[in-house]
Amino acid sequence: MEDPEKPPRPRRRGRTALLLTGAAALGLVAGTCAGYLVQVDREPTRLPPLSQPVLTQVKGPAPEPLSAERDGKLRTDGDLRKLLLKKPAGAKEADWVALSDGWVDIAAYADYFTEPGDKFSSLVTDEFRRAAVASWDVGSSYSVEIRLVQYRQEDSLAALDASRNHQEWAEHEPATDSWAVPGTGDGMVYVHNQPETFPGYESLYSAEAHAWRGDIVMEIGVWGNRPIAKKTIMDLAERQMERL
Repeated sequence: MEDPEKPPRPRRRGRTALLLTGAAALGLVAGTCAGYLVQVDREPTRLPPLSQPVLTQVKGPAPEPLSAERDGKLRTDGDLRKLLLKKPAGAKEADWVALSDGWVDIAAYADYFTEPGDKFSSLVTDEFRRAAVASWDVGSSYSVEIRLVQYRQEDSLAALDASRNHQEWAEHEPATDSWAVPGTGDGMVYVHNQPETFPGYESLYSAEAHAWRGDIVMEIGVWGNRPIAKKTIMDLAERQMERL
């Protein structure tokens, strides 16, 4: 008898276990062969056709193209200058705008800013497309300039970004009042109550408006030797945005 104090020794695998293992392996091989033979005798399953059934073409006239009122691209892809506000009766058109034929290229537009070189690079990155400008003098009271700047917007909403950037700069001007432009979402007008002074010149008051629609940014500036009324800049902004 074995000593009860010692753990039992492991049993060795006998011949019976080896025979059972071999039989199981033979069974798997035989099953695989039988399945292959069954598949060979069967008819191949047909695959569904790749082509779709032919659709019947609808008869009748094609739908009418969208009007300019319903398709903004018809307006904004045409002559951008035609969307600018017209010079009011009695006002005098600025000479330099007449010489430029109403168009401002990317280099000339960059010159509007304090660092034209940096602005030129950012305009290239922002996919500047074109800009149209109108400007006039209302007697000796004030001058108006309106710019419509269009971007390609293939990679970003450059028009929105540009408008908000202009608004941020305007808001930081001292002694400035601001109002929202109705119907524009986030369009704003700004009246700067503190004039700019230059040696040898009269003090210059200003007001500005910034808004966007689609791929176009609207920029309006008004300058004069007296404070600019809210009504003056707001009227220009509302009427210009209606044309977009």
